[in-house]
Amino acid sequence: MDSFNTLCDRYINYLTIEKGLSNNTIASYSADLVKYFDFLKAKEINDISKADTAIILQYLISLKDSGLISKSRARNLVTIRGFYKFLVKEKMIDYDPSKLVDLPKQGLKLPDTLSQEEIGKLIATPNMKKKTGIRDSSMIELLYATGVRVSELVTLKIKNINIEAGFIRVFGKGSKERIVPIGHFAKDKINKYLIEARPFILKGEDSQYLFVARRGKPLTRQGFWKLLKLYALKAGISKSLTPHTLRHTFASHLLEGGADLRAVQEMLGHVDIATTQIYTHIASHRLKEAHEKFHPRS
Repeated sequence: MDSFNTLCDRYINYLTIEKGLSNNTIASYSADLVKYFDFLKAKEINDISKADTAIILQYLISLKDSGLISKSRARNLVTIRGFYKFLVKEKMIDYDPSKLVDLPKQGLKLPDTLSQEEIGKLIATPNMKKKTGIRDSSMIELLYATGVRVSELVTLKIKNINIEAGFIRVFGKGSKERIVPIGHFAKDKINKYLIEARPFILKGEDSQYLFVARRGKPLTRQGFWKLLKLYALKAGISKSLTPHTLRHTFASHLLEGGADLRAVQEMLGHVDIATTQIYTHIASHRLKEAHEKFHPRS
């Protein structure tokens, strides 16, 4: 069996070349694996095939004892799982000992989401008599319609939106491309913005970006965040609201409506479905609330 360093290098190359993950993600995975390898060496295990499920559990316990929070321990396990999955795929080991290890409980801290009524209020808040108001309402509608990250929204280019076919091409983390459908509400908003607002905001300037500010520059993430907070205040929404809240809301509403988890994973651009599964907790949590409230024998 190859040394830990060699195995790590091969796995990192795989993540970089075949998976196209970002540099930050790669660095995070590398750091997690180095810690795991150090633990194995301390246990006098120098062959990865000798590390069984019990050893992985011991490692997670050691992370907890060192004060690492459950979210960070869960991330470490996700890294280890991905590593073992790669080793099995490459036929370097016969079985995956991490399969039997559950993710650490995180107290089910669910991300904030908006109700459909709150979403409606938020989208209706920008002043549609102003060109920037038409733009802002269009951005909020598209963010909720697609669940894209705010960085993906503000860098969305004209050439990557097909209104007639009803989809946008998004380049997410690690420059991975994905196709996300948009509904008729978003299509109508974008059409209105393109015809009635964008040319006036540009004032003769040219821009490759869909959503523009003065002099053809795209809005910054921080700039849109400030606008969103202002509109939430005007709409009377008391929840802590960020662009990511709309991403959470998009996923939660889809799953509550019966969407397939894999389809939602694809639209969100998650590499690992475990990242998407947090939204199933939101959906089941609300179903439980509804059952307790309305079922005669709950």
